Amino acid sequence: MDVRSFEAPAGERLDVAIAQALALSRTAAKDLVDEGHVTLDGHPVGKPATKLHGGEIVSLIVPPRRPSLVEAEDLDLPLLYEDDDIAAVDKPPGLVAHPTASLRTGTVVNALLGRMRLSKEDVYDPYREDYRPGIVHRLDKDTSGVMVVAKHDDAHRALAEAFKKRWTVKEYVAIAVGDLPDELRVDAPIGRHPLRRQSMTVGGGNAKEASTTLRVLDRCAGHVLVKATPRSGRTHQIRVHLAHVGAPVLGDEVYGRPSTTIARQALHAVRLTLPHPRDHQAITFLAPLPADMVSAWLSLGGRWPPPDEPELDGQAG
Repeated sequence: MDVRSFEAPAGERLDVAIAQALALSRTAAKDLVDEGHVTLDGHPVGKPATKLHGGEIVSLIVPPRRPSLVEAEDLDLPLLYEDDDIAAVDKPPGLVAHPTASLRTGTVVNALLGRMRLSKEDVYDPYREDYRPGIVHRLDKDTSGVMVVAKHDDAHRALAEAFKKRWTVKEYVAIAVGDLPDELRVDAPIGRHPLRRQSMTVGGGNAKEASTTLRVLDRCAGHVLVKATPRSGRTHQIRVHLAHVGAPVLGDEVYGRPSTTIARQALHAVRLTLPHPRDHQAITFLAPLPADMVSAWLSLGGRWPPPDEPELDGQAG
């Protein structure tokens, strides 16, 4: 906690004295008083215009600097679909869904702000740490593929309900290290790892039920190309479940190990089906497998495209 104190000059306004003593703008000094961060001789004072007699001790708790305003950026974010209610994008790896306290640029939100109106833009304060207009679901930073965003608040509510009530079908493709049966359903609750607080684990703290269906699309020596369909939406669910059954995602540094074959976790959200918020009819968005995953699979000795999934081939060149 940053606490500053100084002796008050005689005859000066409180906000002016603070601005001079701390080299702040008059507006910033006034805000400190208005927000209750200032005391005079240990007593709270709430009026910036308070006249100082001289000799009082002015003490201030200086709050952490607010994060900067989130601005629109021209980022490579392919648009798969757009209408008056929603948009679907093909998120590349390396892009975070929305800004955080320590990351204010290079997110999906930054990329979309200059292109379209987003839901809850009038509700979320762009200075808040977790600024996420339009965002109704997320992908991990290094997971690529389909994300849908809402363009107005009614659409946001409808999409949020669809995800909450599991009216959506999410399909992913992963390259996994190890072997799996042709088909497998993993039912294993997921919670916070007791030691690595940024990670999840089967069991763990406050574990919640989680189910993932796995289907092998192709095999090569020591690896499988697998379709994963999560029936729930737990953090890192597919990565945790694949590691749990002994076949972690290739390149996953958290639940597996780094790879020289691909520079990120080989996981892609290939297809998303959901009820459209306007007419409730099912709509499907497809993001063919990206070049880095195709290249990684071929370098491991796999076939491309897999025989039963020709739609996965589309952006490999």
